[in-house]
Amino acid sequence: MGSPGVKDGQESLARKYFVVTAVVLAYWTVSLSMVFLNKYLLNGDTLQLDAPMFVTWYQCVVTVVICILLRIIAIQIPQLVSFPSVTINISTTLQVLPLSLVFVGMIMFNNLCLQYVGVAFYNVGRSLTIVFNVLFSFVILGQKTSLPAILCCAVVVAGFFLGIDQEKESVEISYKGVLCGVLASSCVALNAIFTKRVLPIVDNSVWLLTYYNNINACFLFLPLILMNGEIGTLISFPYIGFISFWAAMNFSGVLGISIAYVTGLQIQVTSPLTHNISGTAKACVQTVLACLFFQQSKSYLWWLSNGMALVGTGGYTRVKQLEMKKQHEENKASASMNQPPTSKV
Repeated sequence: MGSPGVKDGQESLARKYFVVTAVVLAYWTVSLSMVFLNKYLLNGDTLQLDAPMFVTWYQCVVTVVICILLRIIAIQIPQLVSFPSVTINISTTLQVLPLSLVFVGMIMFNNLCLQYVGVAFYNVGRSLTIVFNVLFSFVILGQKTSLPAILCCAVVVAGFFLGIDQEKESVEISYKGVLCGVLASSCVALNAIFTKRVLPIVDNSVWLLTYYNNINACFLFLPLILMNGEIGTLISFPYIGFISFWAAMNFSGVLGISIAYVTGLQIQVTSPLTHNISGTAKACVQTVLACLFFQQSKSYLWWLSNGMALVGTGGYTRVKQLEMKKQHEENKASASMNQPPTSKV
């Protein structure tokens, strides 16, 4: 018979594997659902709704409403839900505004990219984030990048241009969509840098930052909706009174805030490296599913371009993880050497 300690250890390990698997599946489900649902809302053959700013604005509104509801639940049932206070502080709102401008650019160009290009090409179209991350880290933060990391970026850039070349061979590629993908990638990189600066303003609460970001976004998108002429589009939209349309819109908003939660949860139960690996694998599955769902046939070079974008991104993540580990060990060793010797009695 096995000892109780070994049995308890095996059950604990099995429980841990179950939790990790469940969280990863939740991340994949939410992320994939959000991409395909947004594609349906932004450029679906059924709806044919040409109002990307309105769709994105409404998702921000839903996020704000959910934050308020979560706060109410946290007050009523504190033992079940924990959520920070979501009052509107004008000073905090203005301090978060620079980040919100980048945030609006990120989700706007992200959805525009998804509107103009296919889901299958979406991964390549949005693959330059790490390249902009290296560029902005040097220009804004003065941080230099190692040669292995730069080589990984070069692989991604090569895959990006090969993907554009191959995409136009099979479909009529939208260069507007490609440009929006590049701009979205740049905003994602800027968003990460600005978030680190702004988080202390909201007591390092990601949920509170999400709330203020979306509050600002709700106002910032209004002039964009007007300038894009979407009011007339919405008035003449045949499905504006359909419950199914608003159900899809509300669900897309729920997925928008859910992806933030499951992303943080996946990092918490695994690690940042595992999260990036999971995201890379999800992007691969997303590409395959898109080709199957939309019945698209792609060339070997097209698949190679996707592989290069994925491998380059995964390699960059691994290189940065190893560099961080090495820096941590060096700092630890330096701190140990600088400690005064203990005296012996």
